[in-house]
Amino acid sequence: MSGVSVTGIPQDGGAPVRAGVPEHGRVPKYYAVRIRLTELVDGLPEGRVLPTERELAERFGAARETVRQALRDLFLEGRLRRRGRGTVVAGPKLEQPLSLTSYTEGVRRQGRSPGRTLVDLRRWPCPAGLAAELDLAEGEPVWHMERVLWADDERVGLESTYVAVERAPRLDTDFDPDSSFYAYLREQAGDGFASADERLETVLATPREALLVGTPPALPMLLIHRLSRDAQGRPLERVRSLYRGDRFSFTTRLTAE
Repeated sequence: MSGVSVTGIPQDGGAPVRAGVPEHGRVPKYYAVRIRLTELVDGLPEGRVLPTERELAERFGAARETVRQALRDLFLEGRLRRRGRGTVVAGPKLEQPLSLTSYTEGVRRQGRSPGRTLVDLRRWPCPAGLAAELDLAEGEPVWHMERVLWADDERVGLESTYVAVERAPRLDTDFDPDSSFYAYLREQAGDGFASADERLETVLATPREALLVGTPPALPMLLIHRLSRDAQGRPLERVRSLYRGDRFSFTTRLTAE
């Protein structure tokens, strides 16, 4: 299996040109298997169990280690997931808009059930760097709230929120950690979100983060830093959101100025 033909492989606008195969047609063995494996996965419904590595190796005429490498790629892309001791076809990635909407609203729009599990909620003196971002005095009390993000029964991310205690003085008693913090500020604290600065990057989770999200440390994660402001332009919250790269994609709409 020194090469692979791309004849007959459909080319849609979102796919790699020529299915990622160079013009000379020579690709690593695992990539040739990956192309055939992708075709197999595309034809199966969500939740369908894949044949075993041994069966796939026999089907594709390849070594099991070659098949294992191709499977690893599809796991990292979110096309496959584990269920017990088997491998099943994963559902489509969650699309989260890069906009002033909460995680809860974004997940519900896709027919999924959002959820959050509280990891930590405490107040502490604001350090200098965070104080500069939130326009606070160093040492002024801030809340730090950390929550695991869920979609249906699947852990998909980890969110850390920093907000001045003055903005939400009863956060530890009045707020349901499984609900939207944006909605809480709008309804209880009277603060609305008017604008935000966001920065998106790719990172690897720390061992602690990987344990909380339930992913291998080698899985690429999408990290969003957000600084939100109210209608008066004052900093409102600082959020660090870590999303599984195999389960999330982000969308936005661009317009000409």
